[in-house]
Amino acid sequence: MQAASPTGERPAAVPGPRVVLGVAGGIAAYKACELLRRLSESGHDVTVVPTAAALRFVGAPTWSALSGKPVSDEVWSDVHEVPHVRIGQQADLVVVAPATADLMAKAAHGLADDLLTNTLLTARCPVVLAPAMHTEMWEHPATRANVATLRERGVLVLEPAEGRLTGADTGKGRLPEPSEIFEACREVLVGGARRDLAGRHVVVSAGGTREPLDPVRYLGNRSSGRQGYALARAALARGAEVTLVSANATLPDPAGVKVLHVETTAELREAVVGAAPGADAVVMAAAPADFRPVDVSAAKIKKREDGSAAPVELVQNPDVLLEISQDRARPGQVVVGFAAETGDESGGVLDHARAKLARKGCDLLVVNDVSGGAVFGSEDNQGMILSADGEAVDVPLGSKSQLAHAIWDQVTIRMRD
Repeated sequence: MQAASPTGERPAAVPGPRVVLGVAGGIAAYKACELLRRLSESGHDVTVVPTAAALRFVGAPTWSALSGKPVSDEVWSDVHEVPHVRIGQQADLVVVAPATADLMAKAAHGLADDLLTNTLLTARCPVVLAPAMHTEMWEHPATRANVATLRERGVLVLEPAEGRLTGADTGKGRLPEPSEIFEACREVLVGGARRDLAGRHVVVSAGGTREPLDPVRYLGNRSSGRQGYALARAALARGAEVTLVSANATLPDPAGVKVLHVETTAELREAVVGAAPGADAVVMAAAPADFRPVDVSAAKIKKREDGSAAPVELVQNPDVLLEISQDRARPGQVVVGFAAETGDESGGVLDHARAKLARKGCDLLVVNDVSGGAVFGSEDNQGMILSADGEAVDVPLGSKSQLAHAIWDQVTIRMRD
């Protein structure tokens, strides 16, 4: 709540980012209502611009009620306000969900026969397209060429999801979940129009590995995977092709990101090493278990009648960060590690972190002070980004998205052409 001024008047609310939500004529148009709700409730000023076909699926009264604004697909409405130019000119972001094959073909070829396509032509802000169509349409050479053209121009075209389509059909072409489209939009707004990772492939690991003791129990840690997922979304928003190796995270797959799900440290290593040869950067945000049991019991380990604990013999897991740092999969590859540290009698957090940076041989090390369980599962984070050349960048407390962009800022500085 805003406090009143000395005169008793309340200050005017600060307007949020201006977002144009375009809706093309696909059956998934109803899902855009959820995206509109998320954008509006998070403080964005949303203008809905549907196509005529979209209004056959969801009527104008619904869009008006949800957005609090009049809705039209006509360039002839309110002509004195020149909507076909002004809407795009004034936007901070344009997102189209669903984006049909027809809509993307028009956008790729500069056609402007309705209000939405005119808006796309006049927009000078970031543009996000969330495709939805049948698999055959998505895989058609014409659609693939149009998507490639749009991406070359800096448009963020999300990969469609796989699953149930119209009727009994299943396959790739399903609209990504509105929550993930919303996260992609939020990342684009945080990162602005930066496309400094366009044409790059990055690998990010996230979450915490689990080493089974028996069919019920495992050795693990408290990593939620949120920072790794924020890194993946931020890289996608900046134009990268992203592979995310996710260890036991319970978060939804980020829209447009290739996700490899793993459980153990051995599986994490296999996935990261397998993806690294095609990557310009590898960011190891996951928390691999340092040890695993020598033997895994085929049956649940029972309590002993005398109350003593059954001994568990451990063996050290492979050091994935050390391996990919020492054996670079390609020249100029940037490797980033994470250090969740606490101070002790032998040194402070940064002392341990600098020693780890030298020992691992990575280019950057992101240091988190986790004393008292800080960071794990939180929406916010702060850290120090240490580099092998001695530079240190302090990132104050903020969203994990903000830290993710700060990390990518340092990565792009060190990337080679």
